[in-house]
Amino acid sequence: MKGDQPLRAAPDARSDRRGSASREARLPLFGARPGPGCHGLWLHVGPQAWTCSDDITLSGASPIASGRALTQWARPNGLPYQYYFASQDGSLAYRLLQDVDIGEPVMTLEPGFAIAVVEERTLGREQYGRTNRGLWVPMRDFGAARPLAFHGERVTELSNGEIPFAWVVVDRTTIYAKRHNGFVPTGRSKQRFDRVDWLESAKHFGRSYVRIAEKDWLRTKDVRHPTVAPPPDEDEISRGARWLDVELATQTVVAFAGTRPMYATLVSTGKGKRKGHPFETPKGVHRIWVKLLSTTMDNLENDNANRYWRIEDVPYVQFFHNGVGFHGAFWHRSFGHVRSHGCVNLAPLDAQRLFSFTGPRVAAGWSAALPSKFDKGTIVRVR
Repeated sequence: MKGDQPLRAAPDARSDRRGSASREARLPLFGARPGPGCHGLWLHVGPQAWTCSDDITLSGASPIASGRALTQWARPNGLPYQYYFASQDGSLAYRLLQDVDIGEPVMTLEPGFAIAVVEERTLGREQYGRTNRGLWVPMRDFGAARPLAFHGERVTELSNGEIPFAWVVVDRTTIYAKRHNGFVPTGRSKQRFDRVDWLESAKHFGRSYVRIAEKDWLRTKDVRHPTVAPPPDEDEISRGARWLDVELATQTVVAFAGTRPMYATLVSTGKGKRKGHPFETPKGVHRIWVKLLSTTMDNLENDNANRYWRIEDVPYVQFFHNGVGFHGAFWHRSFGHVRSHGCVNLAPLDAQRLFSFTGPRVAAGWSAALPSKFDKGTIVRVR
């Protein structure tokens, strides 16, 4: 394929969009037939997925294995690409490698703009990178992103109806011991993102504490504990369907199968606190309406912005309310705290995991998927 290729639900350009296939992806071929909107033939390449042969090259090689929908992209850090940030002096991007530094640039990259690099070459003593958008940049102008290795936890059982663990969300928190009716520091501490048990809670002079071990307690305000609430009133949930529950108060998300919690982790939601704020993560019951392996996000069209930003190929995007959705974030480590412009930010490993957990399924070789009658978008509740 020459570029991301549209996939249709039927062999007809007027049919519903089903998704898109990645450049150079090798898809299975189940059949072909003529149809409106295609000079050649419509090729049947997946469940309710047809693409026009006009921009397709037939290959004798085997298709991407169906079990490699994400593993074909993922690195050990959970990201589909290697990401870099433009340095304080910014950089320029060029259409052709031989034009870098001497030809006419086609894009200016401001300081802090992020790119995804899919190929690197050395010319002379200089290293150059090709972005996933097909442009070439001098790598001397960029620093590598260092994504957080944090990830959530499987929920194997509840304790008295509660998820039995939590995470520290401050740089350092003191461990206390209980003495009679009070709490005294032990001289020991826990660090940010440490996973701790949630055994019981107590209050003393208006302060809340949680017991994390036989004799160890932490200040409750320094940890985030995901909670379990009754599910939305949706028939498919009562039949065991998967869904996601975002809790704004604790900055967590829990993945469910029916009424059973399966996985929990930290998030960063929108900074907007009031309804209608441009950075609000809207409360309510939603449904994932599109999933994208990656997409570019920026604020370049905001004439009132104090600072402009652009992040190419934000990974594992799942939109559930207009332009608000889940996605991986490799540019901050504030999980467990409000941070975003409205989206639900996840650490990269969690973003990849939830991307594979939800529907619609993104098949091997696809770069995007939209729901269909037989592959619905997963329910998302924000509360």
